[in-house]
Amino acid sequence: MFTGIVQSQAEVISVTTANKLSRLVIGVDRHLISQLQLGASIAINGVCLTVVTFDEQADEQYHIAFDVIDETLRVTTLDQVVAGDWVNMERSLKVGDEVGGHMVSGHVHFKSTLVKRDETATNTTLYFSCENPWLKYVFDKGFITINGTSLTVGKVTDTMFNVHLIPETLTRTNLGKLNVADKVNLEFDQQTMTIVNTIERMKLT
Repeated sequence: MFTGIVQSQAEVISVTTANKLSRLVIGVDRHLISQLQLGASIAINGVCLTVVTFDEQADEQYHIAFDVIDETLRVTTLDQVVAGDWVNMERSLKVGDEVGGHMVSGHVHFKSTLVKRDETATNTTLYFSCENPWLKYVFDKGFITINGTSLTVGKVTDTMFNVHLIPETLTRTNLGKLNVADKVNLEFDQQTMTIVNTIERMKLT
């Protein structure tokens, strides 16, 4: 489990694909690998991945490798990641950790597209496409996870929703680097999904 509070951006060192299996390698600073073990879960752009290797490099940097299967490549944006890109990284939640965002599983539901950016000197609003049946899980002021970042929804229309980003979010995550037409990973709030689905089933009985 995760909280949607991105700890750092990580540079993609390499991506190699063979036999429908992709090996993704990222570079991170030493402080981000404290007590890291093989088999640990890390969210990369909101996708829960398993650590398969990690090795110390120069300048106190570590390389962490993940294997990404074809199904994950199909349903997430990881199939578009290339060396030099920057991805959001969050270590898995530990007992006793502060939950600053909301409970996130790292299981992506939908790939959305950035359709508009509104920016001023002090405010940034991003607009993302969303379609049925997924749009029914998005509510004004509800939770949503975008590229692994826990955010509060602003407004919802029939075809999209927006989020308002503070400067800290723009700095800490890769959302500030998004351009119109870029794809992102969405994970909808599981509690909201459960409530909506339960009400729908009750209406059918």
